[in-house]
Amino acid sequence: MPDSKPKPPATGTRTIDQNLVRAALRRMARNPQPPWLHAEVAGRMAARLPIVRLDPSTVLDWWGYTGASAALLRAAYPKARRVVFEPDEALLARSRDALQRPWWTARRGATVEVRGQEPQPGAAQLLWANMMLHAVADLPAMFERWQRALAVDGFLMFSTLGPDTLRELHALYRRLGWPAPGAPFVDLHDFRDMLIDAGFADPVMDQERLTLTWDSPQALLAELRQLGANASPARFAGLRTPRWRDRLHDALATLAAADGRIAMSFEVVYGHAFKAAPRVRSDAPTLVSVQDMRAMLGSARKAHR
Repeated sequence: MPDSKPKPPATGTRTIDQNLVRAALRRMARNPQPPWLHAEVAGRMAARLPIVRLDPSTVLDWWGYTGASAALLRAAYPKARRVVFEPDEALLARSRDALQRPWWTARRGATVEVRGQEPQPGAAQLLWANMMLHAVADLPAMFERWQRALAVDGFLMFSTLGPDTLRELHALYRRLGWPAPGAPFVDLHDFRDMLIDAGFADPVMDQERLTLTWDSPQALLAELRQLGANASPARFAGLRTPRWRDRLHDALATLAAADGRIAMSFEVVYGHAFKAAPRVRSDAPTLVSVQDMRAMLGSARKAHR
């Protein structure tokens, strides 16, 4: 049976509905906390920081609120200036609101700046982006933006979802004859190529698979909604009917294990790389005609007589 998961183009661009992405981000901004899965992945990514000996003066936290990494970055680099870049007005307001809370004010040491515009080129020694690349359509363009934002020898660290995410749900939709339940995710090998093309050096990619379980189809779908949205243009158009939703609930119930819980896989991809120094271009080649070469050779022979 063919795989229902759509494959992203080799260029790294993905066809996703940006309006749905923005709606999902604003929904996250209204929630009391960022998605717990984002916080879990942030902790796993932060555990990798000690292997890279960095003492950054500026840390750029890309999509900071949904990345759920503020406390981890503050603990890792207490003296560093932290710049939070948010892609949406709702998230911008939410991150700024967090700075006004007494618990934050009492604990913060170094400067924290929240902004909706990208910083000056070369401003950061560490760029941190947790669980946001799967919401980006043009990945090469994003890597180029990150490359500009980092100082030379600056360090990029990111995480995102990989192609095996929700493979059980994809198989279920395929069996029911429905369009895929999500936009395509990118393979970690493709990320490596895109990083090199953007001017990063020594890219390192790895992945792990997490299995999450729920006690009912309703609980599963409610949590998936908190994690994002189906931004695939090939999704079902319009609102689902109660009959369609009941059919989905019944189909999901068939996936329950002996203990009654429904399991879904999440592939988490991790990557890091350094911003390499600009390549020194060689001078333009000097063009010499055959006649000039002969004249120069003739002059050289006369000089040696």
